Amino acid sequence: MEAEVGRQRALLRQVLGWRVAAAVAWSVLLLPVCTAAFVVLSGLDPFHPVRWISNSFNDLYTSYVIFCILLMSVVILVISVFNVEFHAVVPSIPCSRLALIGKIIHPQQVIHSVVHAVMGMLVAWCAAVMTKGKFQFLAVPCTPSESLDDAVPQMCLNEYHLFFLLSGAFMGYSYSLLYLINNMNYLPFPIIQQYKYLRFRRSLPLLIKHSCVESLYFVRNFCVAYYFFGYIPKVWISTTMDLHIDSKLHPLDTLTGLLDLSLFYHAWLCGVFLLITWYIAWLLFKIYATETHHFPVQPTFAEETDQCLPKILNSNPPLIIKFLALQDLMLLSQYSPVRRQEVFSLSQPGGHPHNWTAISRECLSLLSDLTQRLITQQEAAAANGRAKQPAGELKVSPQTPGAVVTEDMSFQSQRPNIVPRASMSSLVKSSLMPLKTSPGSDVGSPFSSPALNCKMGILDVNTPWHGSVQSPHVTRRGPKLWTSGSDLQMNGSHHESFPVLSAARVHSEAVQPRFIYTWLQNKQELIKNFLSKRVLIMYFFSKHPEASIQAIFSDAQMHIWALEGLSHLVAASFTEDQFGVVQTTLPAILNTLLTLQEVVDRYFKLPHVSSKPPRISGSLVDTSYKTLRFALRASLKTALYRITTVFGEHLNAVQVSTEHKKRLQQFLEYKE
Repeated sequence: MEAEVGRQRALLRQVLGWRVAAAVAWSVLLLPVCTAAFVVLSGLDPFHPVRWISNSFNDLYTSYVIFCILLMSVVILVISVFNVEFHAVVPSIPCSRLALIGKIIHPQQVIHSVVHAVMGMLVAWCAAVMTKGKFQFLAVPCTPSESLDDAVPQMCLNEYHLFFLLSGAFMGYSYSLLYLINNMNYLPFPIIQQYKYLRFRRSLPLLIKHSCVESLYFVRNFCVAYYFFGYIPKVWISTTMDLHIDSKLHPLDTLTGLLDLSLFYHAWLCGVFLLITWYIAWLLFKIYATETHHFPVQPTFAEETDQCLPKILNSNPPLIIKFLALQDLMLLSQYSPVRRQEVFSLSQPGGHPHNWTAISRECLSLLSDLTQRLITQQEAAAANGRAKQPAGELKVSPQTPGAVVTEDMSFQSQRPNIVPRASMSSLVKSSLMPLKTSPGSDVGSPFSSPALNCKMGILDVNTPWHGSVQSPHVTRRGPKLWTSGSDLQMNGSHHESFPVLSAARVHSEAVQPRFIYTWLQNKQELIKNFLSKRVLIMYFFSKHPEASIQAIFSDAQMHIWALEGLSHLVAASFTEDQFGVVQTTLPAILNTLLTLQEVVDRYFKLPHVSSKPPRISGSLVDTSYKTLRFALRASLKTALYRITTVFGEHLNAVQVSTEHKKRLQQFLEYKE
């Protein structure tokens, strides 16, 4: 185990190490350019342009500006370390406001916020020093306003410098908070591969615009906070450092003090400087981390076995390595005939298609996992949509004291044709367990008709069997939505009468712990109903439907690449597969793709699922993960058309279920 962890760390350092180093190096190299722009703009004097430009260039060579650049380099290094440590290829999407609050107060996020607040204060101190004038020092000499004798110089607190420092800390914390809320640690992989320089140049204008606007909001929010709470740090620092407060100056925690255009401009410029330098480090890391990496299909030396593509796909590497491997598979399948031949090749000696087997098995496993996940979500949605019946109680009529029907017995009366949960729906019956049912019928599925469910031995809440009885002396509890085969006894007749329990059995059932369990369930439902009527509680606990859907498809980029890579390889095998290694797994591939398409189509038909993608604004922060489900649906249909277009009528000879044959025929006729 330790050896495997060591190999994964070595692979991560090999793939990601130079990318991080290059991103940090370019961020530090661009820092003097940003600093020079800040120095020029901080000494803005449009009425004396020659003096303004000459003074600005003279300031660039001073010792304090050079020291600030060195200190800012350390800040950029710390920010880059946090970018690397907190990066994620799968976004973390909180489904409720309470979950978001939990993320904010998480210890890791608290450390992230505190460190960014400290780094923001350092940047603000550098900005105040480079701005000079009244912002340069925290303690300045002053004289008492009322003195009959000669004025004795004293050291007073420079509130402008304090304002700068606190604004930097506030901006650093706000940046950390937005970093969490907007999922800025998410690394979106580009759809179209471009050079790193072109990607940076395209994003640079948007970065500058975003920083200017965001700094404006940060300064506004800080001015409001300083108006109400600025007196606290001012008094604390002046008392701690034994500094006086100059009464001749207007305090900044008043409307008169805050309506200072010079103060507002320099605070805004400081925020722009902070955000641009931090966003450049963040953007460069994203560009370098998502750059393509070529994994060898076949190792040249024995030491490279752990670095080849099939081995990485079938192991459990860090997620970013898995994503890079799937991205390489997608590009390989489209643009590299030489590497495709390595995938289709046979091992020597032995003649086994190990490369193709490993790659196809991992892709099919990813798609099958997504299928099962969506089926589970559909079952949960169907369970939430059905009417909840009250907890079951055993009632014995005085006329017929022995005729008692329990919940378990009610299901045993319908037991002969009940199938296990794994085959409850036609979503998986064609690929896992074929059933002799009519095409399009979903046995036990929440989408099937009540008549069919009743025919197959499954009771639906919408049928007269649920919540009602055939005898006025019998009261039954509503059945569960799904019943596994292990819970049912398979020896019985479909038309047998309900079993009759003796009075002794009734008495033993009554004293069993089921009564306590039922009582607890009732109390739980009462508490939930009571809390659901409290608006404030529901405001934090209620789940947002769109966020829940986005969380389900948060890692869909993996499945999109698996779909594209697998379909391109299958299509290319029609002319390039000399040994026919792909044909042996073609039925399983078609069954998996068609099953997944049926599941996805039915998921989009659920009431709470939107069928139209939301509009994605051209913002600096990527929000493409919100539309991954639509990209997955389009990629799935494109993959099926890619295969059917190449193979054509030859697919009629592939062994698939009858329902899947009909679906394939629709693709062949371009009717899907």
